Amino acid sequence: MDASFLIMLVVFMLIMYFMMIRPENKRKKKAQEMRDSLKKGDVITSIGGIVGKIVMVNKDTIIIETSEDRVRMELTKWAVSTVGVQSSEQPEEKKGKEEALPEEPTEPADEAEEK
Repeated sequence: MDASFLIMLVVFMLIMYFMMIRPENKRKKKAQEMRDSLKKGDVITSIGGIVGKIVMVNKDTIIIETSEDRVRMELTKWAVSTVGVQSSEQPEEKKGKEEALPEEPTEPADEAEEK
């Protein structure tokens, strides 16, 4: 094998590490730190979209209240997506524009029958 081929292969492997593997490991570490720092009173959103307030924290699980009716659920810590209520990805500006679209004018039923 050629030495330049080996150098290119090593450079390619380094680029792959810094572009794909390292950012993924950082994201996993940040998520684990967030899950380890959960405490009573935090409002969380689960991976499935369930929103609730933490009432008890155990080693691997948490117990949340999901409504004012005191409905309690036990979730594993890895099922917590975010601390706080997660909103939709669509910005508010875009939502407002979609709702404000004018409707097409329609002809009255009497005029349509005459034609």
